Amino acid sequence: MARIRNVFEIIELYGHDENFEPHTTPEFVPTTAPAGSKQKLDILAERIQRGMPLWHPEDSTESSSNLVGASEA
Repeated sequence: MARIRNVFEIIELYGHDENFEPHTTPEFVPTTAPAGSKQKLDILAERIQRGMPLWHPEDSTESSSNLVGASEA
């Protein structure tokens, strides 16, 4: 049986994600991308696809002053 690569594959196979354990590799490094930025969202999406944890303990939590809320756009 092929190795489960990410949470989506385990949900497809079993109908839930209760047994999924994300894995870390040397590529699982913190990001300095501002919280809520497109760059941060792209990094989070890549982590999910690779089966990594979503959040790195050392990820930046700073937000960019250039971000605009939906009500302000």
